[in-house]
Amino acid sequence: MTSTAKIEYLGHKGEGVAHIDGERVFVPFALPGEDINLTREGERGTLVEVLTPSADRQAPFCPHYGACGGCQLQHMAPEAYRAFKTSLVETPLLQAGIDAKVEKFVDAGGAGRRRATLHARKDAAGYMRLRSHDLLDLDTCPILVPALKPASDIARAIGAMIGPCDVSLTATNTGLDVSVKSSVKGLKGDRLIALGNRFRLARLAFNGEMLFLAQMPRVTMGRGDVELPVSSFLQATSEAEQVLADYVTSAVGKAKSVADLFCGVGPFALRLAEKSTVFAADSDKPAVMALDKAVRYAKGVKAVTAKTRDLFREPLTRFELNYDAVVLDPPRAGAEAQVKEIAASKLKHVVMIACDAKSFARDAALLVKAGFALSDLVAVDQFTWSTHIEIAATFRRQNP
Repeated sequence: MTSTAKIEYLGHKGEGVAHIDGERVFVPFALPGEDINLTREGERGTLVEVLTPSADRQAPFCPHYGACGGCQLQHMAPEAYRAFKTSLVETPLLQAGIDAKVEKFVDAGGAGRRRATLHARKDAAGYMRLRSHDLLDLDTCPILVPALKPASDIARAIGAMIGPCDVSLTATNTGLDVSVKSSVKGLKGDRLIALGNRFRLARLAFNGEMLFLAQMPRVTMGRGDVELPVSSFLQATSEAEQVLADYVTSAVGKAKSVADLFCGVGPFALRLAEKSTVFAADSDKPAVMALDKAVRYAKGVKAVTAKTRDLFREPLTRFELNYDAVVLDPPRAGAEAQVKEIAASKLKHVVMIACDAKSFARDAALLVKAGFALSDLVAVDQFTWSTHIEIAATFRRQNP
């Protein structure tokens, strides 16, 4: 049954929110101020027709938008889009008791995303449909870098060969790095080897095991050349990596010794080492080994000590934090255990990069309570047209 409603505001997932019969209803692709026709199932609404379009509405550029669940915000004009993304950073901070404003919003989409994970089946490959576990068969995805144009064809060929699986693709300096994951018991990936040659891949892996290698996938980071481990983490766009690295090196300034915690394969450590000695730690052993190898072959960098360490269970203690500055770049869960040790230490300078606004706000509140002041808050938008945002911030301990 179709009903009419007015959209009042946006939820944190970018959905328009209306109140119907005293209940909140979330409607994707609807904007504040719009009168719409919708169908409703509980708190989920489906947009049928926009009766009075918002001035902030624009035409999406992707023909799959609305069916594909990959993007949520292509219908938003630039100014409204930036305001919404900025609110994703500021609102959780305010809820945590910190009244801080985003000082700069950086569009870091660059040439597009250099990595993507597609779902594949025997007869299709793509992303899931909106609010569904049904697969949308894609010909191409316009938000990916040109090198990933054949991503759908590659995933479709893999799915046709082995059935249901997830196909992760990364564009590197030496070609496409492809990693396939399947939960089908007893399935062997050997039959996929031929696809490595067919699509001229750099590397092909199946459930963490390398099947095919033409060239080691490499990515340049500062003065280092990093050989990527299978399924390793990499910022979604090279533009975002550079923007975040520039922020980190500038915020660290003249610090002679720096701890880079949750360092990954070293996008910050390798650049920081041009001016500072660096202690780098992460729980991902292959990533730490890749960083260590890159350091050994890099020219013009200072000493980097790279260690495997689970910073959730074994954070650097207050007694170990004898550095001029610490850089934190944790996963979505944040760095609560490590931040508590920092709060109890004598450390005066922290630079934090975060990919989850709520855990960032929680960790920021712990630092502020311990006497740190938050400054230089920046929103870095690499997951364009989605509800994800990267955050960069600097914390300096105030004199007692």
